[in-house]
Amino acid sequence: MSSEPHEPEGLEKDGLRRFATIWSRAVYPVTQTSMTRAELEDYLYPLAVQLCDALHAHPFTPAVGREVGAALVDGHCTSPDALPHLLGVVDSYLVLYGRDPESSTLDVDEARARCSRLQHSIAAGFTRALRDRTLSEQESLSRAALAAQTAVEEALHASETRFRAVFNGATIGISIADMDGRIRDANGALARMFGRSEEEMRRRNVNEWVHPDDAPQVWRMHRQLVRGERDHFRVEKPYQRPDGTVLWTNLTVSLLRDADGEPRYQLALLEDITERRLLHLRLRYEATHDELTGLPNRTLFAERLDRLLSATGEVKRFGLCYLDIDGFKAVNDSLGHAVGDQLLIAVAERLQSCTAGSGHLVARIGGDEFAALVTDPSGPEEVTELARQVLAALATPIGVDGRELSVRASIGIVEGPSGELRPEDVMRSADITMYRAKDAGGNRYELADPDSDARAIDRHSLTNRLPSALERDEFFLEYQPLIRMSDGHVDGAEALVRWKHPVHGLLGPDRFIPLAEHTGLIVPLGRWVMEQAVRQACAWHEERNSAASKAKGKGRSKGKGKGQGADAAAGVESRPLRVNVNLSPRQLHHPDLVPDTVAVLEAAGMEPSSLCLEVTESALIGADEDELKPLRQLAELGVEIALDDFGTGYSNLANLRRLPATTLKLDRSFTQGLQQHPADPADVTFVEGIVTLAHALGLAVTVEGVETEHQAAKLRDLGCDTAQGWYYARPGPASTFQQGFAVVP
Repeated sequence: MSSEPHEPEGLEKDGLRRFATIWSRAVYPVTQTSMTRAELEDYLYPLAVQLCDALHAHPFTPAVGREVGAALVDGHCTSPDALPHLLGVVDSYLVLYGRDPESSTLDVDEARARCSRLQHSIAAGFTRALRDRTLSEQESLSRAALAAQTAVEEALHASETRFRAVFNGATIGISIADMDGRIRDANGALARMFGRSEEEMRRRNVNEWVHPDDAPQVWRMHRQLVRGERDHFRVEKPYQRPDGTVLWTNLTVSLLRDADGEPRYQLALLEDITERRLLHLRLRYEATHDELTGLPNRTLFAERLDRLLSATGEVKRFGLCYLDIDGFKAVNDSLGHAVGDQLLIAVAERLQSCTAGSGHLVARIGGDEFAALVTDPSGPEEVTELARQVLAALATPIGVDGRELSVRASIGIVEGPSGELRPEDVMRSADITMYRAKDAGGNRYELADPDSDARAIDRHSLTNRLPSALERDEFFLEYQPLIRMSDGHVDGAEALVRWKHPVHGLLGPDRFIPLAEHTGLIVPLGRWVMEQAVRQACAWHEERNSAASKAKGKGRSKGKGKGQGADAAAGVESRPLRVNVNLSPRQLHHPDLVPDTVAVLEAAGMEPSSLCLEVTESALIGADEDELKPLRQLAELGVEIALDDFGTGYSNLANLRRLPATTLKLDRSFTQGLQQHPADPADVTFVEGIVTLAHALGLAVTVEGVETEHQAAKLRDLGCDTAQGWYYARPGPASTFQQGFAVVP
């Protein structure tokens, strides 16, 4: 053994002793040991301790099971019927008696899973040790048989005695046949394997034992042995028993030659592996099939997909439908997992009804995801037709626990030639396509598109890069001036974040802001933008004060004193330059919005009135008082609030009275008609009405997207307060913006 087991105490010791007792009682009738049952129990007890230690080990490893399996063979538990009894007791009682409920930290499900892996390891160790022992016996038998044939005249009696001792006492089946296949002798172990008497076995011919499941090379190698072209072969071969059951064996056939080297006899050694094979098949089934639905699982599906994609010859194409149930999480959350499980079983049955063809395989990939694989479809039409059948089959509500549940599903379809794509590429494309169908509203299918896949991969790449991009200072700000329309002075600037990506180059906010919002990175990114913008606004304010002071000095030197020039300079100094910062919906609902904003203003020494937070109209639709509370607190501090993209959110105009806004930013889509000459009457009426309503409510109006002189003049005539757009200036770095403090012509 690789390590000494610990000595159990208390309840654990009693439990393991009880386990060893049950184990010995179950195994003793099928062992070939010279020990008494009590001695066998004492022999099994330390093995039980080892299994218990392995069951609770951290980290867990099933390797101890191999040592236990080998030790069982050393204890002469080598009967063909011994292994199922050994594993049956471990399966039924190890978790029960090898676990103290009061002190164990291992839950029952994990303990059962570990116990199953230990059984598999015990079977492997038992098999290896038994095979080694069998090989040793085979070698001994071969030597004994050859010695009996070559020295028959000199030591016939001694050789026959030794041979018979091994022949009759062996635990494996042995038969000797002539070169025509007639059995000359068979031992008791072989007779018991076949359920016949030794006399009946001697009347059989080995050439009659053909089975439909024989490997193709079995009888080819047998013919070669009969012709003297090979001396032995070993295969796994099934036989039909008289009761109709199948006996699976490890068959080794050796050629016995006479003194002249001519073939005389065939020596067959058969090891019964039926129980081991059934165990292997059961474990293989459990490893490759979903426990809930009985469908093939992800492991088996991946094997079939890999085989199909690498196939050559007749299989030329493949088709894959990747399905996800829409809103399944809501079923689990509202009705419980038991109802969800029954729903999955019903969905699996309907999917199987749609994929009854021999070239179809349907599997449960995990959770509420399923996949259907089509072998060598005629083209995309066959696969899309399967997707339509699946959606039609799921359209009828499913009855679960007295409820009628409607099922919707999104399906991603990938179809193409075999041999061109790797399995991971196919699954990734199917997954991306399925989510594209889900984003389009669900209950539909979409065909894979390389361009769409590339965009999705690009989004994923950007999402993964976002956290490190902020740490690596890859973001920077540009500013677009806000112009006071009454006199053309710069009233402030909107801060716009940009991303200088090391691979994709300069990215605008439309490429990464939605991703940041989705991942939550928008909160630290938004705070960084606010800090940078406020710091820049302070720098501008100091520069304007400096410019105003110089203007006053020049006025006095020319004798103007408190004249017009000094007054103008004082006017410039008295108006702080405002900076507008966009606030996302996630930032709006973040609990630290108010303290973070206050901290940023205090750190920069900036008046709250110099900061304007822009919130989209859609983010405030339906907001209750608790959701508006942070904005109200900021407004009470003096921070200005602008309602951005006004006119696109379909909000009730009456709600404007309860919002803590100071400015409406009219979306550019409502002012494009003013670029024409004459202006679009509908747009004129709309803008005029909004301006009138806003002013009546004490709100200023800012217009976005001003691009022409005619448009600017019309908006000025309609009473708009401030504007921004390419007509005045494009967004740019702070250094170029500093030159724009002058009046716009």
